[in-house]
Amino acid sequence: MSNLIVHGGTPLRGRVIPSANKNAVLPILCATLLTDQPLRLHGVPDITDVRKILDIFRTLGSEVRLDEATRTLDLHHRDTTFDAARHRLPEEMRSSIMLVSPLLARFGVARLEDNVKGCTLGVREIDPHVDIFRSFGGEVERASGSLLVRSAGPLKPTHHWLDYASVTTTENFVLCAAAAAGESTLTNAASEPHVQEFCRFMTMMGADIDGIGTSRLTVRGGATLRGGEFTFEEDFHEITTFLALGAITGGDVVVRNSTPSNFPLIDRTFAKFGVKIVHENGWSRALRDGPLKVQTPFTSNVLTKVEAAPWPYFPVDLLPIFIALGVCAEGNAMFWNKVYDGALGWTGELSKFGAHVFSSDPHRVITFGGNPLTPAVVESPYIIRVAIALFMIASSIKGRSEIRNATPIRRAHPRFVENLRSLGVQVEWAAEE
Repeated sequence: MSNLIVHGGTPLRGRVIPSANKNAVLPILCATLLTDQPLRLHGVPDITDVRKILDIFRTLGSEVRLDEATRTLDLHHRDTTFDAARHRLPEEMRSSIMLVSPLLARFGVARLEDNVKGCTLGVREIDPHVDIFRSFGGEVERASGSLLVRSAGPLKPTHHWLDYASVTTTENFVLCAAAAAGESTLTNAASEPHVQEFCRFMTMMGADIDGIGTSRLTVRGGATLRGGEFTFEEDFHEITTFLALGAITGGDVVVRNSTPSNFPLIDRTFAKFGVKIVHENGWSRALRDGPLKVQTPFTSNVLTKVEAAPWPYFPVDLLPIFIALGVCAEGNAMFWNKVYDGALGWTGELSKFGAHVFSSDPHRVITFGGNPLTPAVVESPYIIRVAIALFMIASSIKGRSEIRNATPIRRAHPRFVENLRSLGVQVEWAAEE
């Protein structure tokens, strides 16, 4: 089942408890391989990538017990083994590359499929990861259809400066550094909330990390990492998504949010479209007084802009959500993806709703909002929040729309349809014809 059918035009109303952030959960699951002590994780989301990693753990001989009702996961990698000749990491999951570091640290070898991939966001090179593995003393060689990473002995501490602030490369650095005896430093480190959450998990296991939340990390590694207990935070992407769904449909959605400190720039971006975000007593809500309207910049002859880049810029993964708001708002706005070169190719689908969108180049689009919109059947690329953005627009239009190839939503948002139904949306999954 990969298509979403929605009968739009109903304002969403109600409360939502969001799930954990996929981009924190997956590297943390990879990090658990660094200890042979038992671990308990609370709030593990029921998403496809989590299931794939847990299947890998079972294949490697780890103890995996998941309480489906409470989403509490017990892991014990005491009897885990890895054989590069027969064990393969799933190539359809980008986070597979973060399994390499703990396998290298623990077993001295890892095998990665050569074409590991995730969402279709354009070129996503693995060279920065290879640089990390080699910096810590690993040897990388091509085998038939895969990459073999080996280490002749213990990983060695290093000082490294990233070409750009890559989230997964930063996390791979920390994973290697925690296992390397001595002090390692990383300059131009990513600092997104999910990277900070990952680093806090590492410190819970006993890693010594300075600079969490900054662009320079110092890790004093080599200590034996311990087990423990950890509870995941709510996903700021999902919080923003449900707030935007409330705003675009003219409803009133209240979302649990224990980390409003992550939201000042997101709140100001909502304000550019006439939406006020209120955080109170651990909950957040979007308030809209009248129709969505792009706010006029103080500087004349300049378009209102949403510029997305690595944190602390506006989060690039949320850009499609705000493009949806721009399509439905009165006025014009420019959206700039400064990270991925293939992430905006889907905007042609918006014309099927009657939207007017102009692609300036592979990184920038302009929405000319306020046009009457009609229901449509649209095709989503394999990008999680593009599927959601198309759904958002459909949910704001009275009538039946269909979002085809919406499967990527399942990679990040468990119970997405169930949550929507609880807010009053008539929506269902349907099999492809």
